[in-house]
Amino acid sequence: MEYSPKKIKEQLNQTNFNFKKKFGQNFIVDKNVIHSIISKSAIDKDTLVIEIGPGAGSLTTELDKVAGHVLAYEIDVTLKPILEKQNLTNTTIIYEDFLKRNIEKDLKKYNYKKAYVVANLPYYITTPIIIKLIEDKLNIDKIVVMVQKEVGNRFKAKPNTKEYNSLSIFLNYYYTVEKLLDVSKNVFIPKPNVDSIVVSFVKKETKIKVDNEQIFFKLVKDSFKQKRKTLKNNLKDYNLEIIEEVLKKHNLDLNVRAEALPIEIFAEIANNLNKKM
Repeated sequence: MEYSPKKIKEQLNQTNFNFKKKFGQNFIVDKNVIHSIISKSAIDKDTLVIEIGPGAGSLTTELDKVAGHVLAYEIDVTLKPILEKQNLTNTTIIYEDFLKRNIEKDLKKYNYKKAYVVANLPYYITTPIIIKLIEDKLNIDKIVVMVQKEVGNRFKAKPNTKEYNSLSIFLNYYYTVEKLLDVSKNVFIPKPNVDSIVVSFVKKETKIKVDNEQIFFKLVKDSFKQKRKTLKNNLKDYNLEIIEEVLKKHNLDLNVRAEALPIEIFAEIANNLNKKM
């Protein structure tokens, strides 16, 4: 089926569909953007694609054509009549909350060489979805998601920028993060209040050396606890002598803020703290 705003609206009207703010429903209706996402995702028949929030199915129908299989999760069961009208021959849709599913168990039913996530994520749960994908250790090779522009900028943020935070480091530990394209708010129905961005996360074959991930992630989180405060203030409960020793090697001191430190320095501090435990 060829998609257009008119045809999607007709289908939604025929089923008396009501957009639900609680699910962050903004459906993409621009074919050029959809085709660009598909092209930049580099999907082939060896790829199983996980889609979160297929909505009316505009992206799903294109994924269905190129992937080995599409496994989609839709929380809103009232979309079922609309999705069933699409010519989806290669897609399984599970009508449940993605955040509550055992995704690893679901994936065991399929044979595939690569697993990608490709989705237009609901703005209100973007970060919990990304964190679940990582913490569930699903071995996802690539994530290509459309998110709120401000959130996407945090995902790919570099040190010494206002967007840089603990999540930037968390993601950078596992993935190479890159912006693929900007997306105007005018290509959605209903139109959201903000523009979007498509971001890719490609799994790193070699991660930075971290001896104890628990210590590393706690250190990063605590360092950004109050972003405008220095490490000296945020890390009062840590061995500041060890931290200061590492910082001096990089011509820094305890009065530096977390936003100035690249992931490599956090890893070095964490490894040295781990040695003394």
